[in-house]
Amino acid sequence: MPLNDQILQACKELVDDAKQGCADLVFKEVCLEILSRASHVLTDRQFKQLVAYTSEQMKEKMNFGFHPELALNK
Repeated sequence: MPLNDQILQACKELVDDAKQGCADLVFKEVCLEILSRASHVLTDRQFKQLVAYTSEQMKEKMNFGFHPELALNK
């Protein structure tokens, strides 16, 4: 597997990990940081793939809606 393909796969795994472990706002920030850094090392085609993948993951995360267990108790 070429190095760029390995980097693309690693970026997707980072997005997946962030999706599972971060609150919505933090997840968005992490995704933007991943995309920012990836833009410097991936080909245009790979970067577009990563943008599409990340966008889909963000939509899925946002579609889960309100999570009462994450709300602050007052």
